[in-house]
Amino acid sequence: MNLMATLLAADDPSQSIHPIFAELKEIIWGGIAFLIIAALLVKFAGPPIKNGLAARTARIQAELDAAQLARSTAETEAANIRTALGDIAAERTRLLAEADAEAAALLTEGRARLEQDVADLLAKARVDLQTATGRVNEELQSDIARASAEAIERVVVENLDYNTHRRLIDDFIAKVGAAS
Repeated sequence: MNLMATLLAADDPSQSIHPIFAELKEIIWGGIAFLIIAALLVKFAGPPIKNGLAARTARIQAELDAAQLARSTAETEAANIRTALGDIAAERTRLLAEADAEAAALLTEGRARLEQDVADLLAKARVDLQTATGRVNEELQSDIARASAEAIERVVVENLDYNTHRRLIDDFIAKVGAAS
């Protein structure tokens, strides 16, 4: 059986004499096949690979350039914003000063207008008071005259006798006749 195993082992191509290296004809045919495949790869696959790598390099460079441009643009905008912040602070200060000046002017104008309105109201109140005083005085005089006339009539009617009454009528007729 030992002989049989050796013969079978000699016919088996996967079996080699040396445990590390293959047989010489396998190394030669394998080397030739490798060189043919390597040459075909270099001839046919090399240019697309080279173009792909060049395109990748160009794309990466374009992205780097775009990033650099974006960075410089952002830095410029940041500088503009910082400058504008200073302008905004100055503008805010100016607007607040204008608002304070306008508020002071409105306050002064409002006070002057209020003082004028108060003076006008006081003058009108004085005129109204004088008018009301005059009207009250007239009504009072009228009431006093009417009350006096009623009082005199009562006193005269109660204290006047026939002869005095006759003499007063005659004196009145004489005065009216003399005046005409």
